[in-house]
Amino acid sequence: MADLKEARVPDIGHAGVPVIEVLVKAGDRVEKEQSLITLESDKATMEVPAPFAGTVKEMKLKVGDEVSEGAVIAIIEVDGEAAAAPAPAPAPAPVEEKPAPIVGQGVQPGNAPEGDAPPTARPPLDASIVMTGDAPYASPAIRAFARELGVDIQQVKGRGRGGRIQRDDVSAYVKHALASGARPSGGASASVGGLNLLPWPKVDFAKFGEIEEKPLTRIQKISGANLARNWAMIPHVTQHEDADITEQEAFRKKLGEENKDLKVSPLVFQIKAVVAALKAFPQFNASLDESGEKLILKKYFHIGIAVDTPDGLVVPVLRDCDKKGLLDLARELGEISKKARDKKLGPAEMSGGCFSISSLGGIGGTYFTPIVNAPEVAILGVSKSVMKPVWNGKEFAPRLILPLSLSYDHRVIDGALAARFASFLATQLGDIRRLLL
Repeated sequence: MADLKEARVPDIGHAGVPVIEVLVKAGDRVEKEQSLITLESDKATMEVPAPFAGTVKEMKLKVGDEVSEGAVIAIIEVDGEAAAAPAPAPAPAPVEEKPAPIVGQGVQPGNAPEGDAPPTARPPLDASIVMTGDAPYASPAIRAFARELGVDIQQVKGRGRGGRIQRDDVSAYVKHALASGARPSGGASASVGGLNLLPWPKVDFAKFGEIEEKPLTRIQKISGANLARNWAMIPHVTQHEDADITEQEAFRKKLGEENKDLKVSPLVFQIKAVVAALKAFPQFNASLDESGEKLILKKYFHIGIAVDTPDGLVVPVLRDCDKKGLLDLARELGEISKKARDKKLGPAEMSGGCFSISSLGGIGGTYFTPIVNAPEVAILGVSKSVMKPVWNGKEFAPRLILPLSLSYDHRVIDGALAARFASFLATQLGDIRRLLL
């Protein structure tokens, strides 16, 4: 006997994620794990598969809809053994459409969840009914994003359905404030907007010659707002250092010859060296809290790796790097880099980093100034290694030298500590025995 079941959005890590593609229609036959829709989060796209096989009776979503965990994607007619299996309990209704409690206040009577009523029984949301006065219509994730940027969300105009504030609205507000020199209302942390900058120049470039307009990618737009905030709010200092990696490179090539199915890149050695340095200098494995008055020291070692993709840089995070060997890291680095270039990274794979590495070694250059990835307090820039003559006490000998650029938050780290960290890091990279301890 046929049975109708709901295919729902699983845990995707964010609220209000837009649907950019609908891959099936009513009447289509779908197999289990076949993709139904494609979602686009801040820095990645993800396909949501069918939890069971059957025939699509009705699609509940369309391109442009914004969804959260538990949203119904489609009604599927399931037959056979799948239909005989007991249906799972209904998932809770998406809550991003409801006003989030303001930080510091509890959930007040009247905005608590409405029992166990099924999601389909609820009428379309009317923001003016749910929210009293001029309360901003935004999901908890968007409110948190606004707080990170030091923005009073009540000053942001939402362009989503029913005036809903989206991430792009917050980013656009910050860009406008930076360009105009206005101060975004949001307390002391909003000082980024008080720089009294001149307005961005308006130029008709076409009058000078032929031009072509090319829209920024979604990743570039989001990264631009984050980078502007980080550069304006973090007092950057960059410490440069050289590491002699002659022995390391010989060992790396030998590992590659012994593991031909695995790419052992210099990055895995740099990750291990960074972990050792973070253990020796725990102030680098930390973050300032939102008030800027407390330092959060982390006991885990998750390293972010900047990956160049056609749409811009993304920073996937390798977790628990202190517990993994060189070959394990090489394997995981290859897998997560491929996912980044294929735009298949999930939100969880780009969060929780302690320290980031940005490597330009495969491209060129000597030194540069990487921008700290808030809320981290430091980032390592790696340039292209070069053979140089080095005096060994008796003569000049050819040595492979790796340029390092360590940018750090001067509110947390002083110059002496940064110099010690960079020197320790170079020593770790220069003696392969230390990395294997």
